[in-house]
Amino acid sequence: MHPDLLNNAGVALILFLQGLAMAVEQMKTGASNWRLHLIVQSFTFLLFPIVGLAFHEITRIIWPSEPSALRDGFLYLCVLPSTVSTSVVLTTLARGNTPGAIFNAALSNILGVLFTPLLVRLLMQASGQGSSFGPLLLKITLLTLVPFALGMGMRPFVRKWVDANRPVLNILSNGVILFIVYTAFCDSVEGRIWEHYGIGLTIEVLAGVIALFTTISLFVWAISNAARLERDDFVAALFCSVKKTLAMGIPLAQLIFGAKANLGLILLPIMFYHPFQLFACGLLANSFANTKETNMERPVAVCAE
Repeated sequence: MHPDLLNNAGVALILFLQGLAMAVEQMKTGASNWRLHLIVQSFTFLLFPIVGLAFHEITRIIWPSEPSALRDGFLYLCVLPSTVSTSVVLTTLARGNTPGAIFNAALSNILGVLFTPLLVRLLMQASGQGSSFGPLLLKITLLTLVPFALGMGMRPFVRKWVDANRPVLNILSNGVILFIVYTAFCDSVEGRIWEHYGIGLTIEVLAGVIALFTTISLFVWAISNAARLERDDFVAALFCSVKKTLAMGIPLAQLIFGAKANLGLILLPIMFYHPFQLFACGLLANSFANTKETNMERPVAVCAE
């Protein structure tokens, strides 16, 4: 099936579809809330990577037998942009600042096409794993930035058709992602990667994902309090800051790390983080919504003169 060629074509197709679906026209409403934007983008591309690098060093000390590819996977997870649709949906469900969530989720994905590969390079160098980056950056530009920009450029002309056929486009994009994941794990099986690890590895990855999610959530809460964000802005900041995109993470990983036998291990943290973030954020969104509804229904005392 020539997965090397199909994966490259699939990456370009996914990024093209991401560009088509990027509702830039909806970003204008929430563009003025600079404190919210600064917090979200700082978490996505600065604080999250710093926490990831700290986790990388801590696990290397307390768990020296951990596969290096798995540590790379956690570092990679930390530099991914936020999700678009689920961040907005959860913010809306929690009755938060939806326009602010739309702006930050979209901006995060636009910046992530370039920032994620650069941050991977910087963090790999910081952890002592530097390598030639020029040819890789050229390949990433051709297979991500070009189709992504092309999709965004075409959106004004086909917006109605794209919005009407979004379920079909999502199925197509998810099918390509599934194919890339399938070929990565096929290579892992062929390279006998999984024969060396048992159920203990799965439990340790899940524990690392929970610890990472909890740490970032607490940091978002603390910084939002320090910045005195309003309740609705805090909800948007939380859901946009802790979420990481699987849709863009899988194709970028295939480009950055190549068709290695250990790519399956590198993808394992994001494969675990994605469903966990949906579960945890879904519970938080319902809790926020119920709390606001209770506050709105609370009776107000009226003093008669």
